[in-house]
Amino acid sequence: MYRSILVPVDILEEELTNNAIKHAVYLAKLTNARVHLLHVLPISTAIINSYALGYLEFKDKASVKAEEDLKALADGLDLPSESVSYSLAFGSPRDEIAIVCGEIGADLIVIGSRRPNITTHLLGSNASGIVRYANTSVLVVR
Repeated sequence: MYRSILVPVDILEEELTNNAIKHAVYLAKLTNARVHLLHVLPISTAIINSYALGYLEFKDKASVKAEEDLKALADGLDLPSESVSYSLAFGSPRDEIAIVCGEIGADLIVIGSRRPNITTHLLGSNASGIVRYANTSVLVVR
């Protein structure tokens, strides 16, 4: 049923991330799908330039730490290593998720979300933005 599952994660939100990953791994095992983890950092010209040029020593410490944490998260999944990939992006989570979804040909996005509160009511959440704008199916996990 699914061939490629995109799981946007916030490595600082362990509970949300773990809930989404649990569902994605379960579905991947059922359908023999690949799982791609994506973490989106806020945009910064200095970070993007050093990242694009591959200068590890000049990367922002936050992006280096995020990349290490993302790799550890991917390595810890209960799936064969050839079925797991990950990437780090910079910018708006909603926009970057849509871009990566198209690039990897994801046929499902699994994203964690917490109960709505006044902030998400007024500003909207990342999950709600993805549900509204995604061109593929979205599973929101609470």
